[in-house]
Amino acid sequence: MKKIGIFYGSDTGNTEKISYIIYKKIGIDKSDIFDISNTSLKKIENFNILFFGISTWYYGELQCDWEDSLNMLNKINLNNKIIALFGCGDQEDYSEYFCDSIGIMFNILKKKNVHFVGEWPIINYNFESSKARKNKTHFFGLTIDEDNQPQLTKQRVNKWLKLVFTEINNLYKKL
Repeated sequence: MKKIGIFYGSDTGNTEKISYIIYKKIGIDKSDIFDISNTSLKKIENFNILFFGISTWYYGELQCDWEDSLNMLNKINLNNKIIALFGCGDQEDYSEYFCDSIGIMFNILKKKNVHFVGEWPIINYNFESSKARKNKTHFFGLTIDEDNQPQLTKQRVNKWLKLVFTEINNLYKKL
């Protein structure tokens, strides 16, 4: 069994693209990747560390595959899982809802006994509001804007993964 499971939902391909960048950076020998549109979410239980890729649609809604999977997600045992959230959004055209899905997913999962890693700083973004915002300085996870800032994606992913793995290592020392 591999240690890290990457699960994503994607309509336009942006979240899929980011998921595969993460998958390759982590290493195909250390992780598995799943498109939730054709995967049973029960597979989540096979991993201790989970990366969830979630894009935001329309006026702050979850991507449809995640929306369709919420009932199953609520039934899955996530006890003591480590979860890193990342997602795509459009900070210019949907400035009032930028990456809301990350915040929606965070609020669903925080009710379970999970450990979140990978808060991301709110710098170099220009948006009106976001449910992904933890506080004035951080998002709950990595926010990507492939529509307006694709040139920053790889740099953001690299920095975020370093942060995530530092936090994971620190968690394992405590557990």
